[in-house]
Amino acid sequence: MRLRLGQRVTYTFQFGIVFDRFPQLLEGALLTIRLAAMAMVFGLIVAVICAYLRTSGPKPMRWLVGMYVEGIRNTPFLVQLYIIFFSLPAIGIRFEANTAALVAMIVNLGAYATEIVRAGVQSVPAGQIEVGLALGLKRLQIYRFIILFPAIKAVFPALASQFILLLLGSSVVSAISANELTAVANTLQSTTFRAFEVYIVVTLMYLAIAMGFRALFAGLYWFVFVRGRGA
Repeated sequence: MRLRLGQRVTYTFQFGIVFDRFPQLLEGALLTIRLAAMAMVFGLIVAVICAYLRTSGPKPMRWLVGMYVEGIRNTPFLVQLYIIFFSLPAIGIRFEANTAALVAMIVNLGAYATEIVRAGVQSVPAGQIEVGLALGLKRLQIYRFIILFPAIKAVFPALASQFILLLLGSSVVSAISANELTAVANTLQSTTFRAFEVYIVVTLMYLAIAMGFRALFAGLYWFVFVRGRGA
């Protein structure tokens, strides 16, 4: 395919070069999916714990969690990634690139998701909490059995959107040579010099991955909160 711009520039698209190396892109895409999926799971666990500590924990813990949330939400993800990969080795903590990328993604998502989950917790009617107290349940039991399920249900769309932002933001980890999709694309572009073709294909791959996750979240919401509502 040839694109002509005015009378000066002619560009011939050669997607065959990219498709010949598609297995490399596919490996990068699979790593992107694994990193994002693991970060979503562990980041949500961090968020649930931190939301509890920030709403019901002792005052020092509320203060520490607040510092963590504000510190992460008000600094660039790239800087956080560099601290984990380049700075921590100075104190003896070393991660290989893919592990550092995962840790950075979990830490980043945990902070943002903490505020989302906390909003869900605060949306639960106070009467339900009072019932739990009247039944003699402890604060942690009330949080686990009474608050958490309706809180997650209330903020699930916001969490899903944050998960997708994390997925797309994972392209930043190519800066530390983590072998995810963008890093593979950069390497491929530098060897084939077909930037248009490479990044058009990668854009479509990211779009397909994001839409796949959105469909997964929609199915999960139906299965857990709609179909399982009676339980």
